[in-house]
Amino acid sequence: MSNLAKQKVSMVSLGCPKNLVDAEVMLGVLAQQGYEITMDEKEADVIIVNTCSFIKEAREESVDAILDLADRKSDGNCKTLVVAGCLPQRYQEELAKELPEVDILIGTGDYPRVAEILAEHHAGDAQIKYVGDPNYIYDEDLPRLNSSPGWYAYLKIGEGCSNCCTYCVIPSLRGPYRSRPVEALVAEAERLVKGGVRELILVSQDITRYGSDMDDTSSLAGLIRRLAAIDDLKWIRLLYAYPDGISDELIELFKTEPKLCNYLDIPIQHISDNVLQRMKRRSSEEQIRTLIARLRNEIPGITLRTSLIVGFPGETVDDFLNLTQFVEKAQFDRLGVFCYSREEGTPAAEMPDQVSERVKRERHRKLMKTQARVSFRRNRAMVGQTEQVIVEGYSEETELLLKGRTSRQAPDIDGQVYITSGHAEIGDIVACKITDSSDYDLVAEMIEE
Repeated sequence: MSNLAKQKVSMVSLGCPKNLVDAEVMLGVLAQQGYEITMDEKEADVIIVNTCSFIKEAREESVDAILDLADRKSDGNCKTLVVAGCLPQRYQEELAKELPEVDILIGTGDYPRVAEILAEHHAGDAQIKYVGDPNYIYDEDLPRLNSSPGWYAYLKIGEGCSNCCTYCVIPSLRGPYRSRPVEALVAEAERLVKGGVRELILVSQDITRYGSDMDDTSSLAGLIRRLAAIDDLKWIRLLYAYPDGISDELIELFKTEPKLCNYLDIPIQHISDNVLQRMKRRSSEEQIRTLIARLRNEIPGITLRTSLIVGFPGETVDDFLNLTQFVEKAQFDRLGVFCYSREEGTPAAEMPDQVSERVKRERHRKLMKTQARVSFRRNRAMVGQTEQVIVEGYSEETELLLKGRTSRQAPDIDGQVYITSGHAEIGDIVACKITDSSDYDLVAEMIEE
């Protein structure tokens, strides 16, 4: 083992849960090679920033983080600053020129080589770039250091994207969709559960595409059935399920598999056919409306989350009015709204009828206000109900209150439950009666057995 391999490494991961899994793989590789992992950036010899560049705001957050962490070179131990992920994959030359403080740039295809790359670099060396084809996919033989709280973990079931929406750069940064083998996913899930994980959250750019690129009969529903057979696994949650891929088989699973949370994230992006067609989305307004109605009808109590884009090129006043009315009628339990980001290299960036930033912001404000009313009403309707809650620790405000999540709430993106009575250990799943609510959070009392 080299002296370099005994250095302390700190990781900052930005962006989505899929990015987090990549960061955890890098940490696992480094730990296996003898690096000491630390949460304290000031004591780290090596700092890695795993970046996102999906939209303008994500790029700005990534650059701000890099500049902030570069200060560790003067007020901490940092000798090597590494920038990894989507930002260098997309802007390696610009980053190399504008950020000389960065020592190493690693693209999305070279995560498993992070220890090898670090071993090649010595303090004072010229900046080096490792940005090749985005062909990486997590192999179960690679180590992974789960950085999420011990009771849940993300299971990345595929890499890349083949949807080619006109506003999105992901296919160019991550390559086409590649499914991981079922056996590899089951093996990883079993390791995670053996380590204490009780909730698995399935993620990829489009989980409903799982298995479509494979020669066998692999499917999302088949994978869920295999995962549900794992002892001690309590919850399975699905994120990023494209509407056109939600099959009859999957809907039936929601009805019959108790470990599958009645929670579905469906990124629809818009409801107007005019906008959907310009986005090159595969679902029409009628198909989306029919799907939402079917899910509500066939899976009573299902929690639906979606994401929407306002201000897409060509979005008219009528398109936006249609979207607002749809949000009021569909009654999504959770909803995220993004202002359209004009991304260079995408077809949408060259479209006519670009919407002004002022109009985008105003439409964003109006839609979020509409959803706040919907969320408040849906949360109020839960008062008096009994829910299973996974306990996640004490409230930041007082140690007299526990906090957790129901099966209707995903970590980090949805609200929390504040538990005012009872005792439980972190990671326990307990029955609670909902006693109060706000726009996004719930208050509950533990039901003592």
